[in-house]
Amino acid sequence: MPLRMSRDDLIELLRRQGFSERILRAFARVPRELFVHPDYRDLAYEDTALPTKNGQTISQPSVIAEMLDALDVFPGAKVLEVGLGSGYVAALLSELGARVYGIERDPELCSEAQSRLKALGYSVRVRCGDGAEGWPEESPFDRLLISAAVPRIPAPLVEQLVDGGIFVAPVGSEYSQRIVAYVKRGDALHPVYVGSPVVFVPLRGRWGFR
Repeated sequence: MPLRMSRDDLIELLRRQGFSERILRAFARVPRELFVHPDYRDLAYEDTALPTKNGQTISQPSVIAEMLDALDVFPGAKVLEVGLGSGYVAALLSELGARVYGIERDPELCSEAQSRLKALGYSVRVRCGDGAEGWPEESPFDRLLISAAVPRIPAPLVEQLVDGGIFVAPVGSEYSQRIVAYVKRGDALHPVYVGSPVVFVPLRGRWGFR
């Protein structure tokens, strides 16, 4: 089935939205069609969220680009992504030069993402479990990204971020959030950016939506 929009079309759309060439190069290198549900591969380069499986989604590319821009990843940064999903954002983070650690709650998604990333040559460390608890034995992290909606930032994750590190997450209610970027100073997070209204799949568990 032919793609409705090509990868080049998506890159040009993101360029017009003002994202950096570094972020555009990352998007140009990652084949999004391999991360979406097979039934939706013809829509892989549309600027829209798409289903993966088990009620999960792969986020809208422009929203991901906004989050990556706010995260301000530098080469060699140690980054933890909570809500690995299909692995698409982890692949983009790898293309930005990060050392990526990803946690996914759904065992099936976790296993498939790990296999997919490995097959594509990405050295992403993957853990299956409750991402809100983080990865204490691998902390601290320079950057932390939650790819799921949260009502508040989970305290265990704040503890695992370096002083001066950046934390990005969609924060709000279960059905409406905004992208928020924080900088950690001492033991506290300070918001430095509030972005677009979004709707992400909710984080479940003690620190998410029950």
